[in-house]
Parts: sequence; C-alpha cells; structure tokens
Amino acid sequence: MSSVIPTLPAEARLGDFFRGLALPFRAVKVMVASPRLVGLSLLSGLVTAGVLVGLVVFWWPRAFGWAEALIGTGSWRTALSAVVGFLFFGLTYFLSALTVPNLVLAPLQDPLSEGTEVQCGGFTATPFTVSATARGTLHSLGHTLLRLSTQLVGVGLLLPLNLVPGAGSVLFAIAGSLWSMFCLSIEHLSNPMARHLYPFGQVVLVLRRRLTLALGFGAALYVMLWVPVLNFFLMPVAVVSGTLLFRALRAVEALGPPPPVTP
Repeated sequence: MSSVIPTLPAEARLGDFFRGLALPFRAVKVMVASPRLVGLSLLSGLVTAGVLVGLVVFWWPRAFGWAEALIGTGSWRTALSAVVGFLFFGLTYFLSALTVPNLVLAPLQDPLSEGTEVQCGGFTATPFTVSATARGTLHSLGHTLLRLSTQLVGVGLLLPLNLVPGAGSVLFAIAGSLWSMFCLSIEHLSNPMARHLYPFGQVVLVLRRRLTLALGFGAALYVMLWVPVLNFFLMPVAVVSGTLLFRALRAVEALGPPPPVTP
C-alpha cells in the first residue's frame, strides 16, 4: 500500500477521531508534492477569495437597504435599522458563503480527486468519453441532491430542541455542529465515491460504521470553514482529504470494489 494512503485499523476504534482530524494535514503534504495539485489548489484559493469578496460587495448594500425599507430612518429608527442590516447581512452572507464557492468550484473537484488518486498509486484516470462524462455527471448530481436532502432533514429533526426550556438553544447549537461535521464528511467522501459510481447510501453507511472517524474528519473541516484566509483553501484540502479517506477505507476493505460499469 502506498505510504501516501492513511493507515486505518480494520475495525472502528476510539482513536479514529484523531485519525480523521489528521486527514487535512496529510492532504496538505500530498498536495505540496504534486505540482498539478498545487496549481489547482492555488486556482481554487484565488477563485474562492474572489467569490467571498464579491458576496460582501453584493449583499452589503442590499442588506442595509432592506433594513431601511422595513424600519425607516430618523431618530432611533436609524440605529435600529443599522443593527437589523448587520443581521440581514450576516445571515445572507453566511448562507451564500457555504454554497456559492462550492458551486463555482465544482469543475475543479474531480481533477483534484483524480490527481490525488494518481499520487496514491494503483489508479489511472479514465480517458474522456461523452457517455462516461454524462454518466458520471448525472451520478454526481444524484449524490449532491441526496446529500442536501439528508442535511436538511437532519436540521429539521434537530429544530425542536430549541423548544426545550433554558438549555434548548445550547443543545441545538451542539447537536447542529455535530450534524454539520458529519455532513461535511459525507460531502467530501461522496466526491470520490460518486466518481467511482458507488451509490450514495454506501457513503452514509460506511461513515455511520466509522462514526468517530467521520466526526474527526468533519471537525477539522468545520474549524477550517471559520478561519479567515485558511477557508479560501477549504475546498481543495477537503477534496484531497476525502479522496485519501476513500483509498484508506478501500485498503482495509471497509468498502467493496466499485460497481461494474454497464456500457
């Protein structure tokens, strides 16, 4: 087995949390060793920075304009309008920052994942054909829709925690963060598994079986998401990490071989 691929125990262990937490650090080492991955990562960082700055420019005037239209100006209304404007901006920016960069960078994800597998060894990228590209695109789209549905259903099930007197909001914040970490693991393991045409249910199943590993991986990405500048490179690091995790799970036979491709 290539030394690039992380070593996992055959069965779930409590130490898996720290193995998952270490995946992004291993991913950076793999990226630095490949000029192609370095180039794709720098391009990703530049695009992400541009998108995030663009979102500020787009939402800032609109958020405060909506607040002024809702509350008005003059006397105490101006101060209240400014507070509400900040709240509107924070909400719209947060939601769009989580989604828009990933949508813009979607074309770079497969090349990053394939380049990582080449570094791992035992893999040759499939030559381009229209039929294979169409099949892979549709399969990846299916994964994306199911992944978003899973995330929304989980958040919906957790919302009633806010109704618990006193500690409800704290419970929701903790449970919501853990759910977000698990969903981040799903998202970035889904990428290489979708490329190999695994069903989405198998992504969720293997992460449920290795839950501490999934939470460790998701926790590392969750922290990166909130660190300025570092989050510019979240997508390439996450994609490379997810691909390394995929190959590590394959190496210990936690995943079976990819489904056969029908002509």
